[in-house]
Amino acid sequence: MKTLYLICILGTMSFNSFSQEKKSSMSSKVTTYYFIRHAEKDRSNPQERNPHLNENGLKRAENWKVILDNIKFDAIYATDYYRTIETAKPTAESNNLKVIIYDPNDINNPEAFLKATEGKTVLVVGHSNTTPAFVNAVLGHKKYENMEDDNNGNLYIVTIIDGTASDQVLHIN
Repeated sequence: MKTLYLICILGTMSFNSFSQEKKSSMSSKVTTYYFIRHAEKDRSNPQERNPHLNENGLKRAENWKVILDNIKFDAIYATDYYRTIETAKPTAESNNLKVIIYDPNDINNPEAFLKATEGKTVLVVGHSNTTPAFVNAVLGHKKYENMEDDNNGNLYIVTIIDGTASDQVLHIN
């Protein structure tokens, strides 16, 4: 029931975003970013630096696809780790897109990313520290702290219209 409720909310937000974009497309450029952390990873081997998703993580990745189903993405980015790519994959496939690998070390200087994605709708999959840091970089100031290690359910949404950013975070568990 909660999932259905969240899908309705996100659907309404995306329809509002589309209608705003159509109304203002002649005078405004709208860019929307959706930032998530990778889903639950396999922790059976603490020495493994690049684990795959566990069963719950694979389910969450599929759930992200359902939650984000009404959003037409132009690009989907993930860091070069199994867990982020596997989280992005179902949504990328449903949008007929390939996952674009990004270097999380580049998020402190987001100018090239912002220019390349201007006017687009983009999903970015990162980590507990890189996801809020990337959101902060796009916003141009520090607003969000690192995520707790057990938090795989935050959805940060940043919309930029004519250079003015607005943001919100949803907690989806």
